[in-house]
Amino acid sequence: MSNESTTRPVALVTGASRGIGRGIAMELARSGWNVGINYSSNTSAAHETVEAVRAAGGPGTEAHAVQANVATAANRKYLVDFMLTQFGRIDALINNAGVAPEKRVDLLETGEPSYERVMDINLKGPFFLTQLAARTMLELRKSGKIQRGYIVNISSVSAYAASINRGEYCLSKAGMSMLTALFAARLAQDEIGVYEVRPGVIATDMTVPAKEKYDKLIAEGLTPIRRWGTPEDIGRCVAAILRGDFPFSTGQVFDVDGGFHLRTL
Repeated sequence: MSNESTTRPVALVTGASRGIGRGIAMELARSGWNVGINYSSNTSAAHETVEAVRAAGGPGTEAHAVQANVATAANRKYLVDFMLTQFGRIDALINNAGVAPEKRVDLLETGEPSYERVMDINLKGPFFLTQLAARTMLELRKSGKIQRGYIVNISSVSAYAASINRGEYCLSKAGMSMLTALFAARLAQDEIGVYEVRPGVIATDMTVPAKEKYDKLIAEGLTPIRRWGTPEDIGRCVAAILRGDFPFSTGQVFDVDGGFHLRTL
């Protein structure tokens, strides 16, 4: 590990092998960050992301893939230990890993296995990984290895927009909003800022099955900005937060949704 690499800030991005996570990792690299690329199962995609991130950041940029399921305690500990061993520090945690229900079904037919799978990955995992990362950042601040910490939770417009055929997903994202508020209030005095980014309709693997539906809705005015969002749109928002552009804000929600949240007549 070079002296240059140890002085760069370090971010752990969960669920970063593809889609929004990859977009975030690449934008952070362009902003001078080293990045831990967490993934669950797609090893080839994760290593593609590593190479893309190193190329985006240029000489001196470090990026490493780490396989772990955020839903399990042992894997969460392994993630944080990996970051400290590989990079020597962790300045930011980006809670991006998430899954949709394997099948969209009517709310009255939602089963417990689907509910538990979605909530374990989308909410329980981020809650306890944030807890663990925050404790680690507090120790790193005390020892002078980092000056400030950041936690950014990637939620969704589904935190408030009801989809009755994927209720468990909506609940998990609504919970992510309260998770943000709770940790923001707890950690503000410790110079650890906590933020929520709410993506709208973003072009990723997750939205491919609904592409035709959303193409039509966007064309008809679902969002004032009439286009799909991209992973880069989310990445640029996260990079701005981690640049420290909002030093007097914490618990803030950033809508990156083409204006979907606006109510118009």
